[in-house]
Amino acid sequence: MKKFIASFIALLLCFSVLCSTSAAAVQNAPAKEGGLNLELSEEGQTAFDKLVNKLIDVIHRIIVVFRYSWSSSRKKTVDMSKFTLTFADEFDGNKIDRNIWNTCEGERKGGYWHSSQTSVRDGNLVIRTEYNQDGAYGPGYYTGNVRTKYSFMQKYGYFECRCILPAAEGLWSAFWLFSPTIKDYVPGKQGTEIDIFESPMWYRGNRGLENGLVTSNLHYGGYGLGHRYKNVTVAKANNPYSEYNTYGMEWNEDGYTFYVNGKKTGFSRFGGVSEVPEYVKLTVEVDGVDGKPYPGWSGLITANDPGAIPAEFLVDYVRVYQYTDILNKEG
Repeated sequence: MKKFIASFIALLLCFSVLCSTSAAAVQNAPAKEGGLNLELSEEGQTAFDKLVNKLIDVIHRIIVVFRYSWSSSRKKTVDMSKFTLTFADEFDGNKIDRNIWNTCEGERKGGYWHSSQTSVRDGNLVIRTEYNQDGAYGPGYYTGNVRTKYSFMQKYGYFECRCILPAAEGLWSAFWLFSPTIKDYVPGKQGTEIDIFESPMWYRGNRGLENGLVTSNLHYGGYGLGHRYKNVTVAKANNPYSEYNTYGMEWNEDGYTFYVNGKKTGFSRFGGVSEVPEYVKLTVEVDGVDGKPYPGWSGLITANDPGAIPAEFLVDYVRVYQYTDILNKEG
């Protein structure tokens, strides 16, 4: 029965790619770093994007039902004895270190990214999502991101952050890796988007369902017709909207192993394991199209109860480790 359901999900995912050409790509394509170009009218493109947003929502709901219910009970833990720390930011100062972190700005899904939405407070990186009537790009929902694109990249190792997730519907936080080499039809070995975690499931709590879940995903082949996507796992964290949890990923030539609080949640080598250095990203995104909210895999931001917005993504630290054996060979 499990094999039948797994095959059904695989067929559905293939169907979604054919129908929407890039369902998950629209959801995850980096701002100004890729996207679909179907040569539609502006109105047609908007309608198409809305259809894709809903398709992603439907597929993700199915994945959550079956993937989470099958989640492994194995308690394999990450072995830190084989690693050496190569990068860390504990966010202990009073402002973001712009020598490490830069931002990507502009329209992003159903809102806007702007550097004013990121700060450091009480030993945390804070990414704040709120409605701003007088925002830099006009009225709308504003949130933020940071990345190490120009300061730090690494191939292989262990990547981890400790954080509290934003407690609101219609948005999601993420800790992920990305490479400039990710392009249309390029195989995963030449660069894969590695989503260590994404948190689109707050809305499930409003429906009486488990919402303390995160999802880990892989994307390669660019964000157009060549895009390929795999959900690796859906895993439970401990009260993630009010308590700190750690989310990690071990990457080597054999594949990607994902962890929550040091416990293994999934493994994949989908697309062929990336063989290029990648940089770190911490982001929050608002579901929608053309800077306007629209229902998607995280729900609808305007459906939140009063007081849910502003919402904050709090990151206690980001740490990256390399295999000590690799460092010894390089040294």
